[in-house]
Amino acid sequence: MGGGPPRSDESEEASGQMETTSRVDAQPSAMEGEQQAPIAGETLEGFLMAPFPWYGLDEAFTGPRRLLSVGTAADGCVEHGSIAHGDEPTVRGDAQEEKERFTVVVTVAANPVRRSPDGTGLLEATSVSSAAWLAGVGLLSVTWPAQMDHTLRDDWLEQQTETAWALADDLAGSAWSTLSLPVDGVPTPFHYRESEFGWVLAGSTPEGVHVGAYGRGMSAYGVGFSMIKDITTYA
Repeated sequence: MGGGPPRSDESEEASGQMETTSRVDAQPSAMEGEQQAPIAGETLEGFLMAPFPWYGLDEAFTGPRRLLSVGTAADGCVEHGSIAHGDEPTVRGDAQEEKERFTVVVTVAANPVRRSPDGTGLLEATSVSSAAWLAGVGLLSVTWPAQMDHTLRDDWLEQQTETAWALADDLAGSAWSTLSLPVDGVPTPFHYRESEFGWVLAGSTPEGVHVGAYGRGMSAYGVGFSMIKDITTYA
C-alpha cells in the first residue's frame, strides 16, 4: 500500500514494508521485534530526537499520561511513537478488560519515499494507513480473547495482524466510517472502526503528521487531540 505499515528490523513481515527499529520502555508495543529499554530516560530521549511534533489527547482528558515507545527508520530517524492515556491495559481475556479505560495516541511522521541508508533500496512513504496499521496492531497487543488458550494466542495474533494490515490498506472500505474530531481545536476527519476488542482511528493533522489512536472503555466520539508543547512532562 502507499505508505505501508512500518516494520521492525527483526520482523518477518513482507519485504515491501518499511524497515524500522525501535526503542521502548517496558510497556507492550505495536511493533514486533522491539528491544526493551526499561530506563525511562532512554524512552524520553527517543521522543526528544523526533523532528516532528507529538500529539496526545487534549486538555479535556485529565487522567494519567505516559510515554510508551518510539520507532526509528533504517536511517536512524525517529518515525513514530505512542503515548498512553488512562489505565494501563492488561493483556487478559477476562472481565478485568471491561473495567479498563485507556486511549493510546500514535504519532507518525509524514515521510516521502526515500532511499535506504545503504543506497540499495527504498523506504516506503508513511501515510494515514501507516497510522491506522500501528493503531490496529497496538490494540491487538493488549488483547487476549476470552477463553483462548495461551498456546493459541500467537496464531490468533498473527492472523489478526494480517487483517489489521489489510484493513489499514483499505481506509475507503466498508469497515471504516468517518468521524470528525478536534485537533488543536480544528474539526478534522478521521477514519474510524470498532471491534469487539476496542476501537481504532486514524487521520492527519494540520501540522502534517499522521495520528492514529486505539482504546477501550473510553468513547472515541468524545476524544480530541492536541500538539504536546513539552514532551518531558510525560516522562
